[in-house]
Amino acid sequence: MAADDSKDIDQQTEFIERRRLPRVPLIPLGEEPSQSAALVPHRFATDHLAADQQFRAWQTYLAPLLDVRLPPGVGAEQGFRVRQAVWNLGGILLVQQSAPAFSYERSREQVRFSPIDHWQLTILRSGQSWTAVDDRVAEGRPGTVEIRSLGQPFRGRATAAESVTLIAPVDRFAPRGGLPEASHHVVLGGQHSRLLVDFVTSVEGGLDRLTHDDLSSVRSSLLEVVFDTVSYLVGTGCETDQASYVGLMTRARRFIQSHLASENLTPDTLSRELAISRTRLYELFESSGGVLKYIRERRLLAAHTMLADLSETRKIADVAETFGFDSAANFSRAFTQRFGYSPSGVRRLPLRLEAQSDANSLSSDAPLTTFESLLKNLESP
Repeated sequence: MAADDSKDIDQQTEFIERRRLPRVPLIPLGEEPSQSAALVPHRFATDHLAADQQFRAWQTYLAPLLDVRLPPGVGAEQGFRVRQAVWNLGGILLVQQSAPAFSYERSREQVRFSPIDHWQLTILRSGQSWTAVDDRVAEGRPGTVEIRSLGQPFRGRATAAESVTLIAPVDRFAPRGGLPEASHHVVLGGQHSRLLVDFVTSVEGGLDRLTHDDLSSVRSSLLEVVFDTVSYLVGTGCETDQASYVGLMTRARRFIQSHLASENLTPDTLSRELAISRTRLYELFESSGGVLKYIRERRLLAAHTMLADLSETRKIADVAETFGFDSAANFSRAFTQRFGYSPSGVRRLPLRLEAQSDANSLSSDAPLTTFESLLKNLESP
């Protein structure tokens, strides 16, 4: 046998696999190809509207959460092409947005009785923003993280920008003692901020592949990274007092929400449940106009949700009684004062929205809704 032939045989022999046991492939942990992706984002876009209708659609979408305006010298007829994808990670929203320049304001009047007291963390991918609370102005730029409470008023403006924003109810951080009160209206930078940005970017890159089983661990990890980063950089000088306040408010809100239909939902009942004095209870709800006003507001919001449900057939008088109003007339008066239209008007609202949707065609793949409604529908922890 020639030397070259012998060498070829030896090389072939080296690559012969000698398997004695059945082969069982080891699937990497976390990979379950049989499961389908769970998340479908809510999408808002103005591309399909006439140019002079685009900014009005944006205003309607953000109202009453925010008032938005065009920059000086820019007219609505010039168009306002905005795109937004909202992903619900099981109680936390991740919002991807591309928008032209505009100014914004969340007024004291909007905050006063709003159920939205969520934390908002915004990462700019491009563009800049300037947001003011009283006389303090925070500048956002790519690579930084802006933190803001939607339970506080603010105003500002932004250039044309691309961003990703996390929005979570205050209660989401309650098991960890709550984010420090000083977290409102700050901008984070540096290495710790970059770690948070990188983590959010990694979550963002896998949104279309997340399964239902993934959501819990991703949400938990995201909350941990946010809490650890913010608490470390902002500091915990008032952590004890803030933790006590947040813990009490969390328990109070949950108790009220779960007993809205109870005739025994009174300040005395709430004081006993929280094991605090009536004076301390009134202090907790002072910024909301008092505990009775807060309960009344939550009942009106729950009644509105019930009346807007197309599957709900109860009479308006029965809805009023359900939520503790002594007469349909008093309920109708309070409801109209709060929302600007009567309870019976709510049940005609789907028809109006359908007509508006046909006229505006905000997006070919999204139902007509407001951004505030997406926040209200976030699940409790």
